[in-house]
Amino acid sequence: MVGKVGFVSLGCPKALVDSELILTQLSAEGYETAKDYSGADLVVVNTCGFIDSAVEESLAAIGEALAENGKVIVTGCLGARKNADGSDLIQSIHPKVLAVTGPHATDEVMQAIHQHLPKPHDPFTDLLPPIGVKLTPKHYAYLKISEGCNHRCTFCIIPNLRGDLVSRPIGEVLLEAKRLFESGVKELLVVSQDTSAYGVDIQYRTGFWDGKPVKTRMYDLVNALNQIAREHQAWVRLHYVYPYPHVDDILPLMAEFSEHGYGVLPYLDIPLQHAHPDVLKRMKRPASGEKNLERILAWREACPDLVIRSTFIAGFPGETEEEFDCLLRFLDEAQIDRAGCFAYSPVEGALANALDNPVPEAIREERRARFMAKAEEISVNRLTKKIGKRIQVLIDRVDDAGGIGRTVGDAPEIDGLVRVLPPAKPSKRYRAGEIIRATVVSSQGHDLVAQT
Repeated sequence: MVGKVGFVSLGCPKALVDSELILTQLSAEGYETAKDYSGADLVVVNTCGFIDSAVEESLAAIGEALAENGKVIVTGCLGARKNADGSDLIQSIHPKVLAVTGPHATDEVMQAIHQHLPKPHDPFTDLLPPIGVKLTPKHYAYLKISEGCNHRCTFCIIPNLRGDLVSRPIGEVLLEAKRLFESGVKELLVVSQDTSAYGVDIQYRTGFWDGKPVKTRMYDLVNALNQIAREHQAWVRLHYVYPYPHVDDILPLMAEFSEHGYGVLPYLDIPLQHAHPDVLKRMKRPASGEKNLERILAWREACPDLVIRSTFIAGFPGETEEEFDCLLRFLDEAQIDRAGCFAYSPVEGALANALDNPVPEAIREERRARFMAKAEEISVNRLTKKIGKRIQVLIDRVDDAGGIGRTVGDAPEIDGLVRVLPPAKPSKRYRAGEIIRATVVSSQGHDLVAQT
């Protein structure tokens, strides 16, 4: 009898990649994936434990799985959280779970599954596709290049959960990228905790790709991905890029995109968090606000088509009205295309909780609202300038009204969308995963409307 495993995946794209690794191993060993709790022999819940709302969501998901199925294995970031006395947080709340592991723990999860649901006798591993099991649509995929982080930001406990930086061998990363493109993936989203630090932990060790030596460092990785993507007429999007000086080197590659239409996108997801140097110092963030602004302006000079998305924190402990005004001015001067903002939320175990002068919750929320109003104004103004321009659109899905897709400047799930009007010819149909060219006819908030 084939064992059936239910799976709940929560959290960020890096956690999603962990889920894909576990599901790939399950398929390799002959297990099946159940579509609901009632059809599962046991359930795996991959959790998030970064902020309070994520912890609550994860604990609720575990409780639901226990109530609906009864046999639950927990993995992910919340699995690494402990109570003040050192006891396991999850098992203290849900003592009936079968096992708890931390993040990036495929082997440990599989051991727990084997213990409670022995693997089938004769798995047909040759039936497993070389790219493994993916939880994203067929035309885009996440590529995780490293695990962990060397920073010790005072608001963050990720290093406590996922450990220090561990970079994957560059040859292994590039081979996975090539296989994904060969399987039909049209957009590869590079993720990690700190993409710019790739290779630091192994001193940029030399690896091999396509019979040639290649350094394990950001530029060499992006350059190789750029070439592979062009060969397959696909895109590469970079996430979690810290604004270190060596990031300057990849801007010329991005500037070439307009000529080729494929390769590394002129898009940077940069977790800036704030702009005032004193706040950044309290956060223990690398670089100062002034240097970040100078670098962004230089990047836009080198690559005029560059789209920048970032996240910020309003109401960090000690933040004054003057420091918050500095953040708003930075937003205006840097013209961040896509900006998100969180009101500071104390996370258990974070050093920031002990800082002086915590900002009252009402003020935190009020500043977040002011930030988002400014960010939306900037985003809408920048999108309005695209009206009448010819753009590339990656179609994500189709319907009777045409297609829904994304531009070069839109990452899935977090940025805007493009509503592509039906083709002029009734016989023409868009296809998910197809990259088309269309003319922008209007903008609607954070989204665009275009026609072919």
